[in-house]
Amino acid sequence: MREKVAVIGAGSWGSVLANILVMNGHQVHIWSRRKEQIEELNEKHTNHHYLPDFTYDKRLVASDRMDEVLTDATTVLLAVPTKAMRTVVADVAHFLNDKQLKPVIVHASKGLELGTHKRISEIIEEEVAQENRAGVVALSGPSHAEEVAKKDITLVTAAAVDLKDAKKVQHLFMNNYFRVYTNTDIIGVELGAAFKNIIALGAGALHGLGYGDDAKAALMTRGLAEIARLGIALGADPLTFIGLSGVGDLIVTCTSVHSRNWRAGDQLGQGEALSDVIQNMGMVIEGLSTTKAAYELAMQQKIDMPITTAIYQVLYEGKNIKQAISDLMQREGRSE
Repeated sequence: MREKVAVIGAGSWGSVLANILVMNGHQVHIWSRRKEQIEELNEKHTNHHYLPDFTYDKRLVASDRMDEVLTDATTVLLAVPTKAMRTVVADVAHFLNDKQLKPVIVHASKGLELGTHKRISEIIEEEVAQENRAGVVALSGPSHAEEVAKKDITLVTAAAVDLKDAKKVQHLFMNNYFRVYTNTDIIGVELGAAFKNIIALGAGALHGLGYGDDAKAALMTRGLAEIARLGIALGADPLTFIGLSGVGDLIVTCTSVHSRNWRAGDQLGQGEALSDVIQNMGMVIEGLSTTKAAYELAMQQKIDMPITTAIYQVLYEGKNIKQAISDLMQREGRSE
């Protein structure tokens, strides 16, 4: 059945997901606040800053008017950086209330809110009144926009407290190269998606420093262990961390040049200053703020997270990367 879907955020991931939905036969309007980006998407069907070699389906409609994009939408997909999420969701909530709409709200972002440490679904539930949302779903998993754009095989998870909402999103997105599984552990899916960016920074740093596959495998394995420890303490199902949004997303983010977090870590490992890395990237590096949030949560929960702590010390306390690695390796021996 053809539906109208509103996509809020026209970065690489939001725009590629919008393109999937168009190709799946849905009516899709995508919102951006940048007029030049809107004109490019509507007239040239490109989004050069994010995906320079990709041409979008001509049926995708872009607009900088949120009311126009949201009108009659049965599903709203949020794909904006975590730091902008609350502000954008508040704007969406205003229009949904104004037009008395009640769509399923999906988000495809990966991070935790600084200060509050809230997951994105919690932000949505706080900002959007219950009468203006049919359900909240997290869409997550091992996926890079560059590869999805080429129709490479990709598997992700749609997670929601109510399985029917996850199944709705599964039905919207599924096709012969983009497969969607469902999950009711939205806590674990969101935490796995956020925390793996921390480990990806470390994996990139190891590469930049010249370490080999043994070191990277060790980092991912022990990184997953501490991600799971904190996630379980926060209410996640342990099994979620061996699924697509856990180990799957961790592997792809820690091994791919498409990952901004990996690239940021790689530059740091080569000796670049953090301020230069941020400026050179030109896009949000979610792992930077997530490292701070996870470190603070670990302190509150009294959870041992040595890798996260080491990365936090490098990013926020100016610790030398090589010294941080040396200190990790020389910790007291313990059981796996």
